Amino acid sequence: MAQSQVAARRQQELQLQYQNYKNNLQQIAQKIGDVEQETEEHKLVLETLTPLPTDRKCFRMINGVLVEQTVNDVMPQLQTNADGLKKILDDLVKQYKKTQDEMEKWKKTNNVQVVQQ
Repeated sequence: MAQSQVAARRQQELQLQYQNYKNNLQQIAQKIGDVEQETEEHKLVLETLTPLPTDRKCFRMINGVLVEQTVNDVMPQLQTNADGLKKILDDLVKQYKKTQDEMEKWKKTNNVQVVQQ
């Protein structure tokens, strides 16, 4: 009887760890989606501003405040932000793969077989 309680407790711990891995992967995937969307928005704005004259007025939202600047002022800032987003995206993808590999290793180590995903 005591052994069955230990086995049940072990199974609950393994299920909890599995859920933690799945939740962590889901959160990272959500962040990746958000950053990809923001990267696409930056790309679209850069493509729109590129053919325009550099002295043309444009408006940019900074911390909820609409600021008037020129295309020449905004382009380098947008490019820097876009490059930063790409780096963040690469880091998140690496983190996702690392967590996924850890989960697979954990599953093999603990002989976990997923019945339903």
